[in-house]
Amino acid sequence: MPYRALLLDRDGVVNIDHGYVGARDRFTFVDGIFDLARLAADRGFRIAVITNQSGIARGYFTESAFLELSGWMCGEFRGHGIDIAGVFHCPYHPDARVPGYARDSFWRKPNPGMILEAARRLDLDLGRSVFLGDQPTDMEAARAAGVGRRALLSDSGEAGGAATLTVKRPADLRPHLL
Repeated sequence: MPYRALLLDRDGVVNIDHGYVGARDRFTFVDGIFDLARLAADRGFRIAVITNQSGIARGYFTESAFLELSGWMCGEFRGHGIDIAGVFHCPYHPDARVPGYARDSFWRKPNPGMILEAARRLDLDLGRSVFLGDQPTDMEAARAAGVGRRALLSDSGEAGGAATLTVKRPADLRPHLL
């Protein structure tokens, strides 16, 4: 039987979005993200990170630096007793400065490619899964992929178009992980 998943955007959800975060010294975890992920794992959810990373295409950091940072991030989650089943990223952007990354991609949110690939690789039931993002493009991608619950993390509490609920902090999602 496929697994439920908690799918997390990275910048703005897992870490504070300081703009094109590509190194540990600029990576600050969002308060409550470890507690939310631990609860989800305890309830049988697989956890994956789904993230656009146009900073690679724009030349702010390399893809290998992103992968190294992702390995460190996953290690921090492991240190809190949480296994990240996968990190899925899209390094492409139509306006890229780095040759080879300048293109449209089915993986780039608001397209559902990364989510669909995560479902395929991790044996996920997207209809019983939850996506937590902080941008309307996150919600659009999750809806297009068939994710059942789409939570928009928003300080204003304003609902996003494709979101099924809005939360002000990760802890607010806890009752929805049943």
